Amino acid sequence: MEREGRAVGAASGELVTIGEFARLSRLSAKALRRYDELGLLRPALVDPVNGYRYYDPVQVEGARLVAWLRRIGMPLNRIGRVVALDAGAAAVEIRAYWARVEAETAARRDLAMYLVDHLSAEGRTMSRMPDNAENTGSSGSAGAVALAIRCAALTDIGVVRTANQDAAFAGSRLLAVADGFGEGGAEASAAAIEALKPSPWGRDGALSAADLLNALEDTADSAARAVRDAVAPCAAPDGSGTTLTAMLWTGSRLGLVHIGDSRAYLLRGGELFRITHDHSLVQSMIDDGSLSPEEASSHPGPALLLKALAGEARPASVAVACRADVRLQEVLAGDRYLLCSDGLSAVVDAADLRAAVVAADDPQEAVRRLAGLAREAGGPDNVACVVADVVVEE
Repeated sequence: MEREGRAVGAASGELVTIGEFARLSRLSAKALRRYDELGLLRPALVDPVNGYRYYDPVQVEGARLVAWLRRIGMPLNRIGRVVALDAGAAAVEIRAYWARVEAETAARRDLAMYLVDHLSAEGRTMSRMPDNAENTGSSGSAGAVALAIRCAALTDIGVVRTANQDAAFAGSRLLAVADGFGEGGAEASAAAIEALKPSPWGRDGALSAADLLNALEDTADSAARAVRDAVAPCAAPDGSGTTLTAMLWTGSRLGLVHIGDSRAYLLRGGELFRITHDHSLVQSMIDDGSLSPEEASSHPGPALLLKALAGEARPASVAVACRADVRLQEVLAGDRYLLCSDGLSAVVDAADLRAAVVAADDPQEAVRRLAGLAREAGGPDNVACVVADVVVEE
């Protein structure tokens, strides 16, 4: 009887044993058996008597793809989806996976750099502090100015859609926008924001920067759980979810929670800065140079999210990771913040956004102007926006 690992004749005269196929594909026989068990790479023939596996040489390319995907760290369940796709769709899925990896790495990098800066500044402060220095309160100095936020929120169904799945909230401690998608999109966006309202935030003096970051993580996790619960009754809960961009006011800083392609902007010194990074396939193509920002605005592909809050299952059409970006944002009196869904940012260019935000006398006027701009641009999607001013507390 022929042993495994040597070429043998089969009915077609073209099949090879697992050992020979391992040599051709550069995968171990152990890995091939494992991939067979998982359904990733089935042999062309299994001998009904001795159980030996035989492969068709045309399977080599698929086997090498599995090996390469493992080398980039792709989970086995996702590899199963990729190898079942045609070449073009597989390329899109691989790009989406790697863009998510890079987005998560970038978020960890930003957090690491924040911690380096924070601890370095804290070290310099401690080195200058005299032994008898007293606690001067949350502001860090006895003469610090107390700040507050003045804000407004608005959602608009737009011109084309027949239902509104966007949600927005503006209060003394919370600013938030969420853009729902799928069957349970409206419930998901509402649940995400509602989960943030009871967040246990105190004044800055009650929480250190490290505690604030931990509280942000807990807040983001609460929103993720609320969305999963909200979409669970849907026929396809894994296809429903929401983006979330929220800022929580501590008294002198804003804690940012962000996931998806809704956005936050800062108007300071007459300039409008985007302070969030889209978790989308198009943004990843801009990041790696595949698209220019100008080309991205007319990109014909679907608006594929790399990160969002959604159900537990993860469909091939939406690469979902439910870990939000979190960070602290230092504020100045006179700052104006804009949070919005892509129903606004995707159809109104940055120059017009800036002009509307600058021209408005107060947040209420600003959100009305912004919703009007989206409608003038055709209103193809729902719009959610929040505008908040940082002011000296009276």
